[in-house]
Amino acid sequence: MSLWQRFQSNFVRYSDLGITLDISRMNFGDDFFTKMAPLTERAVADMKKLEAGEIVNPDEGRMVGHYWLRNAKLAPTPELQKGIEDDIAESKAFAAKIHAGEITTEKGGKFTKLLVIGIGGSALGPQFMRDALVDSWTAPLQTWFFDNTDPEGIQRVFSEIGEGLAETLTVVISKSGGTPETRNGMLEARAAYERAGLNFSKHAVAVTGTAANNISSKLEAYATQNNWLKIFPMTDWVGGRTSVMHTVGLVPMALQGVDIDSLLAGAAAMDEKTRSLPVAQNVSMLLALMWHHAGGGKGTKDMVILPYKDRLVLLSKYLQQLVMESLGKELDLDGNKVNQGIAVYGNKGSTDQHAYVQQLRDGVNNFFATFIEVRKGSDAAQVEVEPGTRCSDFLQGFLRGTRKALFENGRESVTISIPEVTPFTVGAIIALYDRAVSFYASLVNINAYHQPGVEAGKKAAGVFLTLLSQVREQLVKAGSGTAPAIAAPLQADVEDVYHCLTHLAANDAQVSVTLGGSPEEDQFSSR
Repeated sequence: MSLWQRFQSNFVRYSDLGITLDISRMNFGDDFFTKMAPLTERAVADMKKLEAGEIVNPDEGRMVGHYWLRNAKLAPTPELQKGIEDDIAESKAFAAKIHAGEITTEKGGKFTKLLVIGIGGSALGPQFMRDALVDSWTAPLQTWFFDNTDPEGIQRVFSEIGEGLAETLTVVISKSGGTPETRNGMLEARAAYERAGLNFSKHAVAVTGTAANNISSKLEAYATQNNWLKIFPMTDWVGGRTSVMHTVGLVPMALQGVDIDSLLAGAAAMDEKTRSLPVAQNVSMLLALMWHHAGGGKGTKDMVILPYKDRLVLLSKYLQQLVMESLGKELDLDGNKVNQGIAVYGNKGSTDQHAYVQQLRDGVNNFFATFIEVRKGSDAAQVEVEPGTRCSDFLQGFLRGTRKALFENGRESVTISIPEVTPFTVGAIIALYDRAVSFYASLVNINAYHQPGVEAGKKAAGVFLTLLSQVREQLVKAGSGTAPAIAAPLQADVEDVYHCLTHLAANDAQVSVTLGGSPEEDQFSSR
């Protein structure tokens, strides 16, 4: 079969959505789909159970309902449907009041800036939406993010906002209100407002779990006690990495003027296609099958995401969390140790053709690429950078040239194409990958909707912080000492104590270190 024939046989086009998928440069055999039929049938059945509200996250006893967010009529109860519809309406209504100046700063002016505080999906989804869909020079609110507990990063944001803090609305996003990074960012923000002589509560909005949704949230309690401007609810059946169409994403998007109805419509349209079409025309199932083919169902090859559009630069980062947190699991549903997962990395084309494409073409063949094509270059008139050639022509040339160069050297790829970057098409792309992740998880028999590894990391961090406090107290008591000397009365691991001491020496003005010939000989002192 010629490549042209293979292209036509493995090219799926949703004409009404303007979206296409090309898997012709994946080297699966003619009998691949037949062999995979039993697994794809199971995956379709599992998806139906998930969307019907079955408890598919047995570890946490939860439903998984992010697909209902873009079509509330699919929700299994009238109460859930109403809650989804109310959240959308409330997000839009609140944003409209902010934009109209009906809700003002404590000094009576309009809010012109937005600070979003979150971590993981509570920041990454809104960040991706901002980059993809918001033009900062025309947006009703200029936006910044705290997405880490790095004090220097926090200070950089405050420096950029400057005197505009008085006109800044802060949205704090945390389901439990106990996530350390988000709590720390909130406390830093509150302190900054207070230093500026401002009342933080009159600039603050919470997106969090609520008692009405049977979630105990420290953030809800704090926001209620301090009379924040608004509390938007989160539910326990939406995980962080799939929450961008929940209040987590809707509130910041609405405040920035994004057409959230169009975003939800794009996702719903893709959901419907990939819910009802057979495998050969189901782009989400085909994508999951290509992942399975590339890595032999064991994730042995990395997924490289290459969007050829500046607006989509954060797509690879967004998909990194969605795919790796969902699919990176030690055990399958039967309790067998399988160590599943697919590593995801990438950036934008054509920029990164000057970075790592050299290795992709000529180095170790441990990946498959996903090209994201945006067919329309720009709404604005383009100059001819060479006779008869514009920047968008070069961009297309680099995409097609790289795809061809990789394939000629035995490197596989898929290509997803959209007409332009709009709320509708971005919604469709998110839904395409949401469902591909669900399908793939079924194909390899894992739970895509829990994250025991993340929880283990949080617990370990808590243990370290407890030890840090103990080490500080012991050093003050002793006055000085080496790591082994400080560790002995605490009956603690010497290396852990050493790292605590070096951290204190770097960040506590009362602690100093005199370096010895080895870490064991380093002498720490408390003044």
